[in-house]
Amino acid sequence: MLDLAIVRLVFILVLAVAAYALHPFQTSPWVAAGGGLILGVGIIFFEIRLERVSLKRLIGAAVGSVLGIFGAFLMSLVLGKATSEPFLQLVLLLLMTYVGLVVGAKKGDLLNLAALGGVFGGEKSSKKTFKILDTSVIIDGRIADIAETGFLDGVLVIPQFVLRELQLVADSSDSMKRNRGRRGLDILQRIQKMAHLHVQIVEEDFPHVREVDMKLIELAKVYDCKVITNDFNLNKVAQLHGVDVLNINELANSLKPIVLPGETMRVFILKEGKEYNQGVAYLDDGTMVVVDNAKKLISKTIDVSVTSVLQTTAGKMIFGKYDERGHAAAAERTDRGPERHDRPVRRPESQSAANLGSEKTTIES
Repeated sequence: MLDLAIVRLVFILVLAVAAYALHPFQTSPWVAAGGGLILGVGIIFFEIRLERVSLKRLIGAAVGSVLGIFGAFLMSLVLGKATSEPFLQLVLLLLMTYVGLVVGAKKGDLLNLAALGGVFGGEKSSKKTFKILDTSVIIDGRIADIAETGFLDGVLVIPQFVLRELQLVADSSDSMKRNRGRRGLDILQRIQKMAHLHVQIVEEDFPHVREVDMKLIELAKVYDCKVITNDFNLNKVAQLHGVDVLNINELANSLKPIVLPGETMRVFILKEGKEYNQGVAYLDDGTMVVVDNAKKLISKTIDVSVTSVLQTTAGKMIFGKYDERGHAAAAERTDRGPERHDRPVRRPESQSAANLGSEKTTIES
């Protein structure tokens, strides 16, 4: 980036010096140098904007402008016989060129350059494969884990105003906010190092829009792409504006294991519940498990029976019940060891008869 900036600066200076030395249109050297400087800045600005345009649009714009110029030439031949006004012919040329350029650029996305192969075969992605990252999803951090699995493709777009917001959070006086902001910056560095992903930082901003969420929606409209977030409110507002959203909370909820009432699961009771005699546990994926009759079992791992499952917008909640009597009976059987019979063992009939005979002999004697 630094080398490119130096090249651009040298180009502007060379153009200004050339204008000063040649001073075209009979102008003074300093006025010509100022004009050359302005022209150089304009060319650099046009080049920066042109970098963000896909190859399809460039080819479409070039073909459209050429066809526009050719159409203007044919029409000028017809108008030349009716009038010799040069200004009218110039306006016609500019109009046809402009219309051909704009229409060709818009229709360029319909081109299938991959079918041509060679150099054009690499131009397979359009702006629809772009995905804009929200500030909240960057700080959340799970987006990096999803990206490592290979489920994300295309180009991850990070707006400059999102980076500014992350920097403000990282420079906050609040230690918790500061840690969250620095974590977000670390997540971005981790994503940039992934070889199979292309991360692009865009400079587009919308000064008339104050909220960052609305800026994300406007940018998604410009790029005709999706927004990745875990913000519930941004998800709803974007859908109202017709912008597609990828919510990683919905992804996480869809990947949670299905639990049916009556099943038994083993959980670790972490804290006390809101209702009487309730305990609260969490599964590995963060699902909350509310267990009845488990208030006295905090910091213990127990087996619970699932009674119901509640699906909410925030996620899934599992309700279970701890059977204290069944657990006590099982523990008692474990402590007593193998079950023993307290009743006397019946002797065989022959042995009993012999014993009776010996007893009678003793009594008679």
